[in-house]
Amino acid sequence: MNEILRDRLQRKLEALPEDKAYQVLDYVEFLESKYAERPAGAAPFQRVAETLEDTLRAGRVPVNIIRGTMDAVGKAGRILEKFAAAGKAAVDEAGKKPPEKVEEPPSPQ
Repeated sequence: MNEILRDRLQRKLEALPEDKAYQVLDYVEFLESKYAERPAGAAPFQRVAETLEDTLRAGRVPVNIIRGTMDAVGKAGRILEKFAAAGKAAVDEAGKKPPEKVEEPPSPQ
């Protein structure tokens, strides 16, 4: 998708109330299932969050409750991403070869 089209869609979506944006999402997912050459991938946590959001919508939970829940899930996701990055950095650091010690010649006495 070209950048101009992406920006135009983003502007139009931002102008809609959230319940109407969900209708757009439903239509886009329908089009994806029918015409996409490959399914849109998402990170594992993102897929879990989207499944939760879809479940809430299917249960006809009010949009303001869904918004609050998804805001909390998004914050949790950002914390998990930071935690994972810190863990990866620790593993990378632990895997580094320690610098070789250079022995100093004994000092004359």
